[in-house]
Amino acid sequence: MINQLKELYPSLQLFDQSTLSSDATYKWFSFSDGVIIGIHESELAPRDLSLLTTFLTPYNPTFPVLTDEEKKWSAAVDPAFSADVKPFPLNSPYRFVHFSIQEKQISPAAFKQAVQDFYAQHVPILWENDHQGILVEYVTKEDGPISYDEIIDVLMSDLYIKIHFFVGPLRASLDGAVPHYQAMVDGAKTVSLYSKKTVISYTDAIPYLLLDQTPEPLQNEIKQSVLQVYQGDEETMKMIEVFVRNNLNISETAKALHMHRNSLQYRFDRFYENTGIDVRKFHEALAVYLAILIEK
Repeated sequence: MINQLKELYPSLQLFDQSTLSSDATYKWFSFSDGVIIGIHESELAPRDLSLLTTFLTPYNPTFPVLTDEEKKWSAAVDPAFSADVKPFPLNSPYRFVHFSIQEKQISPAAFKQAVQDFYAQHVPILWENDHQGILVEYVTKEDGPISYDEIIDVLMSDLYIKIHFFVGPLRASLDGAVPHYQAMVDGAKTVSLYSKKTVISYTDAIPYLLLDQTPEPLQNEIKQSVLQVYQGDEETMKMIEVFVRNNLNISETAKALHMHRNSLQYRFDRFYENTGIDVRKFHEALAVYLAILIEK
């Protein structure tokens, strides 16, 4: 087949995946066996393109060639194909991890090479575009889950790239994989509007996801009713936010804020006197925390 095409298109060349680059003046196509060819655009009229795409798959050389595992996952999370896809066996639980890299900082191929070193087994990558996508992390009992805080430290120091991870929950089957995949993609975009943290888990993101669905008039009502005279009081809001993040632990919060625990207790007492809300109780602290997120 390739020799026959070569006679029709003398510029035809094979794509060398080891170079991680390609000639932009070529149109690229993939055979079913993974072989990729390029033909110079000067030899391709619209009719030629239509003909070639009937038996070859157009290929974007910006992205690494999909592995068999990535092809299975791509079909499993695509609404257009998922109904026809037979569930494939899972040897361990998995989780979707959305990543977002600053544009034009690193090529998809180089990023894939870099992240594979952190995993005990190959991790499929499902690309949305050249700087965002989903990692499919398999989590085994022996190795446990990856620490994405550590990955970020290495990537930022060694590769000088800025990256954000949105880490999904563990799942044991492919049931509901399509809506969950879309929820991870949409959720990552929503969370980026509210939080600047480089790593955020799905459970940590739930308050942001809920607030995003809350009408603005209701958000304003919550903020005014809960914070009251403390609206705009950045010191108090920081104090309560740190308290919540330290699991309502007075000692740990005082240490984090470099305060004496008695001073912290006194401020919580004052907050209670002024608002009628005791942040030392979980549900009341949660209400204040949500109001603080709205204020921010």
